[in-house]
Amino acid sequence: MNMVPQLQADITPEGPDYDIVRNVIEYLTLEYREQPSLEAIAAHLHQSPTQLQKTFTRWAGLSPKAFLQAVTLDHAKRLLRQENMPLLETSIEVGLSGPSRLHDLFVTHEAMSPGEWKAKGGGLVIRYGFHQSPFGTALVMTTDRGLAGLAFGDGGDNGACLADMTSRWPNAKFVEDTEATKSYARRIFEPGNWSSDQPLRIVLLGTDFQVRVWQCLLKIPMGRAVTYSDIARDIGQPTASRAVGAAVGSNPISFVVPCHRAIGKNGALTGYHWGLTRKRAMLGWEAGKA
Repeated sequence: MNMVPQLQADITPEGPDYDIVRNVIEYLTLEYREQPSLEAIAAHLHQSPTQLQKTFTRWAGLSPKAFLQAVTLDHAKRLLRQENMPLLETSIEVGLSGPSRLHDLFVTHEAMSPGEWKAKGGGLVIRYGFHQSPFGTALVMTTDRGLAGLAFGDGGDNGACLADMTSRWPNAKFVEDTEATKSYARRIFEPGNWSSDQPLRIVLLGTDFQVRVWQCLLKIPMGRAVTYSDIARDIGQPTASRAVGAAVGSNPISFVVPCHRAIGKNGALTGYHWGLTRKRAMLGWEAGKA
């Protein structure tokens, strides 16, 4: 197995904006109480206000100020207290997105058999490649039956990202093949390629309980969010919220199986395997596309 991944050229039309966007989101998360202006954000990041506005709006589909409204914690808590709504529904109520403009990533899925899962990937050939995405470097993993893994890395930690994913199926054969995974990356991260007529094929590798949770996640529309308790009730185990949380956290196909749309009972975003900043970024990106 080749454990030294090579980052390929950016496949997105606008280029890799995520590093700038990530810094904006991290700054807004820390300074939300001050409601910083565009000029203040730009000065903190040593960017031109005009260029920062263009970059962020191109990436998210809404301005930094509008995005701030979606992620400001005290603003969200105030609306949650008044309306008793989850965080993402709150952002919808204030006009950040709406059902009339809904886009979603259409997928068709199947699950590996219990025997195949118990074999820990034995007999599987998993091809992988690293690609630029709206959320940083993305590791895309496929089998001959469809997409099996999607993960994210930052900076120079591609090796750690790969090790995390390959450890889930230690008996599989892993082959670096960026050409084979490039088409999947384009399908996943370019909304113009999302089509119900040609759904993205994915294969779920997990226990029966995990697969049921992941299938439930696939039903959450873009621009919406549900709680772990909601998912537990949906799969017929209303007391299993903690186990549901663990299954959500172990989801191997991030973004496509939208574990980022699962939130805490009080509307808090809670954790995310690939970083809470990236979870905020995904939710904000979807708010701009929905």
